[in-house]
Amino acid sequence: MRRTVLFALTAGICLGGAAQAAPADTAAAASTHPAFSTAITAQGFRAYDKAISSDYMEGRKPGTTGGERATHWIVEQFKKLGLQPGNHGSWLQKVPTVSTTLESPDKVHLDVSEGGGTQTFSFRKDLVATTLQAKPHVAIRDSDIVFVGYGVDAPESNWNDYKNLDVKGKTVVVLVNDPGFGDHDPTLFKGKAMTYYGRWTYKYEEAARQGAAMCLIVHTSNDAAGYPWSVVMNSWGGPQLALPTSEDPAPRLPVAGWLTRAAAQRLFAKAGLDFDKLAAAADHRGFKAVPLKATASITLDSRIGHGSANNVLGLIRGSEHPDQVVVYSAHWDHLGKDASLKGDKIYNGAVDNGTGIAALLEIAKAFKQQKPAPKRSVLFAAVTLEESGLLGSLYYTKHPVFPMDQTVADINMDAMDVIGPTRNIQIIGSGQSQLEDMLKAALKKQGRYAIPDQIPQNGFYFRSDHFSFAKAGAPALMTETGNDKVDGGIKAGNAALTDYTAHRYHTPLDNFNPNWDFRGVAADAQALYEVGRELAGGDEWPKWYKDSEFRAKRVKMMGH
Repeated sequence: MRRTVLFALTAGICLGGAAQAAPADTAAAASTHPAFSTAITAQGFRAYDKAISSDYMEGRKPGTTGGERATHWIVEQFKKLGLQPGNHGSWLQKVPTVSTTLESPDKVHLDVSEGGGTQTFSFRKDLVATTLQAKPHVAIRDSDIVFVGYGVDAPESNWNDYKNLDVKGKTVVVLVNDPGFGDHDPTLFKGKAMTYYGRWTYKYEEAARQGAAMCLIVHTSNDAAGYPWSVVMNSWGGPQLALPTSEDPAPRLPVAGWLTRAAAQRLFAKAGLDFDKLAAAADHRGFKAVPLKATASITLDSRIGHGSANNVLGLIRGSEHPDQVVVYSAHWDHLGKDASLKGDKIYNGAVDNGTGIAALLEIAKAFKQQKPAPKRSVLFAAVTLEESGLLGSLYYTKHPVFPMDQTVADINMDAMDVIGPTRNIQIIGSGQSQLEDMLKAALKKQGRYAIPDQIPQNGFYFRSDHFSFAKAGAPALMTETGNDKVDGGIKAGNAALTDYTAHRYHTPLDNFNPNWDFRGVAADAQALYEVGRELAGGDEWPKWYKDSEFRAKRVKMMGH
């Protein structure tokens, strides 16, 4: 899951809660209420997580021996549970990739001609950039620069920053996050909660659709982006993976990048403009794009490579409606090994996402033992390349085993913290679909409750594999461990969640801990199983809420 240490800075003081001594594993429930399935247990979770995050798996990086071992292990578990191969007779679905690695990034610079002179912006210090077209050589010369506010075209919100604007061949500068974020206007979009229009991926997609040659997103603040500039530098400093254009033919930018706020201020000032004033104006209806009396030039030389990895798919075919499917997803991949590290060199990913794979298997076990068997089919998708941009789930939605208009919903599991029983669950991206109502009903039966995403401005709904399904139109649910611990309350819960994010997330310290308390994560899986059981056992088609940015695609797909 794409978390950030920003949560660690805001959630509270670190007390090391996730590593506390665990009580003896018992049944999955975090309360005295009976479990929805006796098949889902803390003991089962413990065994699966220990195995998938062992050193033998070598960090589960796609394309490595460890990655191969992980996929083989998952296939063996699916077989032991009695699942059927999920991809038309095969357990695997091959996902092709193309990688773009910038040559000599320290020599890359952006030259801006304005005010009778030229300014140079340096890689990492001022900007990062890459090509999204997987070409070894890309050169932009004297491209007119236009400030396009947030770079958003959202018909349902009656907002279009590109209205009556021709940016073909031009460089667009846009702000991160949604319109209204800068002045905290709760009446625009979803207020503090980021929508997809606020994500950097959307802004590049829209700029490409508009025909721009280059799009530069301004990292206005850590809060607006959801992470500091250091995360941007690190993320864009290495190889960038994507699906080949043959699999994802949507328009792609010749050059996509980020600017620091200081760099944007310097660029605009040289053109005789005040960046901060224009950024503030972009938060209000009626804002119109502002051309700068400036042009941009940049050259990128890159190494292009090709590879592949595998989704692992297991299936329980429905007894009455086998052509309709409920999908459970969790990514198996992690970051592999780093030989340059001292001491522990393996990114074991016990939480991210050993816990998600453990939940996938426990829930599959519950469905397999369920009587009566589900009426609809249930697909268990252990997807790859989540850490590389959700590529495995994206590929699946472009090559679904079941058509998307026959996909009832996706329930995704990622980085399920093992902090012990909690009274609540966080709904990531809360306010999207009726799946949330079903989850709340399941939690009520457990004597628990749901809370909204606690950092909605960070856009976590768009950072894990459920988003691929949402973008394809299928209602998708993502939760995170609650913060109200049975033992210690909200203060202890926030501290335990913070401890993982601050000290172990995406480091070799994300190791299996025999002292973890798996009762809470098992109870969360019980609730997610109950949602899927209701869907797979009935004929309900959950809907997106009316103000969801994904509703229009589903309505068009379903014809109502």
